[in-house]
Amino acid sequence: MAISNKVRNFMEQGSWIRKMFEEGIALKQQYGEENVFDLSLGNPVMDPPQRFYEELKKISENPIKGMHRYMPNAGLEETRAAVADSLSTETGLTFAANHIVMTCGAGGALNVVMKTLLDPGDEFVIFAPFFVEYNFYADNHGGSCKVVPPDENFLPDMDIFRASINENTRGVLINSPNNPSGVLYGDETLLEMSKIIQEKEDEFGIEIYLVSDEPYRKIIFDGIEYPHIFNYHKRSIVATSHSKDLALPGERIGYIAVNPDCPDVEEILDGLVFCNRTLGFVNAPALIQYLVAHLQGTTIDVGVYEKKRDYLYKALTDMGYSLIKPQGAFYMFPKSPTEDDVQFTEELKGNRVLVVPGRGFGLPGYFRISYCLDDATIEGSLSGLGKAISAYK
Repeated sequence: MAISNKVRNFMEQGSWIRKMFEEGIALKQQYGEENVFDLSLGNPVMDPPQRFYEELKKISENPIKGMHRYMPNAGLEETRAAVADSLSTETGLTFAANHIVMTCGAGGALNVVMKTLLDPGDEFVIFAPFFVEYNFYADNHGGSCKVVPPDENFLPDMDIFRASINENTRGVLINSPNNPSGVLYGDETLLEMSKIIQEKEDEFGIEIYLVSDEPYRKIIFDGIEYPHIFNYHKRSIVATSHSKDLALPGERIGYIAVNPDCPDVEEILDGLVFCNRTLGFVNAPALIQYLVAHLQGTTIDVGVYEKKRDYLYKALTDMGYSLIKPQGAFYMFPKSPTEDDVQFTEELKGNRVLVVPGRGFGLPGYFRISYCLDDATIEGSLSGLGKAISAYK
């Protein structure tokens, strides 16, 4: 046996996103890339902002002595200070560099957070639909996830959330704007959620951390203002990346930010720094840290994604699809016209359109579309999407 039984089983349950992406490669080889419309992977086709290239040119022409050497495990002081300044402006709280840990993307950040918080048998509460890797991340560190289903608007069912918290609950993990639904958790949702967390902390005599996975925080539409979790629960931690807001997914650069008003802030940060090292990340990549230190106020043109959202939402609803209009990120999560979402994704695949079934996000009966793609791919997919739903009318 080459690999462990656990990993073998996890691979069988594994990512539908990657499965559909790989099937897309095979279809493109068969039919030609221009004849296959792959909406499965959230891999932005947009290039980083021009400011990124300016900073890259500047540092390549005037390299800093020792810039590629090891650094403190938490990351470069100047980068953490830049992140802290940006968060202070956004939240009204007083962040300092020592409240920030630079990480290898949001995935690395979440693993560091879970490693720091979890003892064997501890749980994180998560909300469907969710990014499937959450389950694997928790298992990496001896924990597990308890899933709370959504209401009809993809917001948490608060009664089930309340019942899901027990003496083993160590954290509550949210993702807003959400992958795959694009739904944003607003003020009312976060207020009720934080109230329940505080009630349960008192009931069980435990500490529960509210953790926010927010790589789409700056990709929000319709003039909506982002509600930061730091203003709702003192034991709060953000795990994020610049993969989406700067279109840098391959650079694997993100950070963890701990609420400066957290009662255990110093101990938590010491644990995060230790785990960043001992998980083998050691520190986030040096070169990209130097660059993002100067890019905290920079994002891609969010208006491009908003136009794609508006175009695709109208096209899908005109065809008869039922879906919630996304408020952020670059995904849509329509209801499958048949309960068997895998069957419907196969129907779409027969029309050379690739999407991800909802069960890949813990919520069967739906499917995810990524629209962080070129217009030709989005427009080319409409014929297949229309043919597929017409078979169920």
